[in-house]
Amino acid sequence: MEEPQRSRSHTVTTTASSFTENFSTSSSSFAYDKEFLRTVPGILIVAEIVFGLLVWTLIAGTEYFRVPAFGWVMFVAVFYWVLTVFFLIIYMTMTYTRIPQVPWTTVGLCFNGSAFVLYLIAAIVDASSVTKERDTHNYNSWAASSFFAFVVTICYAGNTYFSFLSWRSRTVQ
Repeated sequence: MEEPQRSRSHTVTTTASSFTENFSTSSSSFAYDKEFLRTVPGILIVAEIVFGLLVWTLIAGTEYFRVPAFGWVMFVAVFYWVLTVFFLIIYMTMTYTRIPQVPWTTVGLCFNGSAFVLYLIAAIVDASSVTKERDTHNYNSWAASSFFAFVVTICYAGNTYFSFLSWRSRTVQ
């Protein structure tokens, strides 16, 4: 004998999260900050990208694997070059305004501060590893990469200063 089936009622409750609402694109227009590249931090980021590219391409164009210290310089240069390009895209497209959960001033300070410290170490390692060889191409490329590594270090120091000012003004409020 079969039992009659009872109808079961299910209550489904859905809620909207404010976290996901912030990621929705409410407008179809693409946000682009044209004025960012005219600010001192914007100019410094572009300089970091250009001179950072010179650092790692000048080393990569040689037989740098014969000098183990250049592996560290390559790691720092390529790692921070990629991340700096990423941050330039975030600032140019104003993505930071769409993700307010991220403490962008703190992230910028930590990024630029770590880039300054590690690039300073890499620049010193780069300069101390340059030796005169029979092959003047390697010597010239390594010497030039050492110079540009110090230039990039100065750019990251400047951006660290501006990031600190921005972070400090956020924490005072």
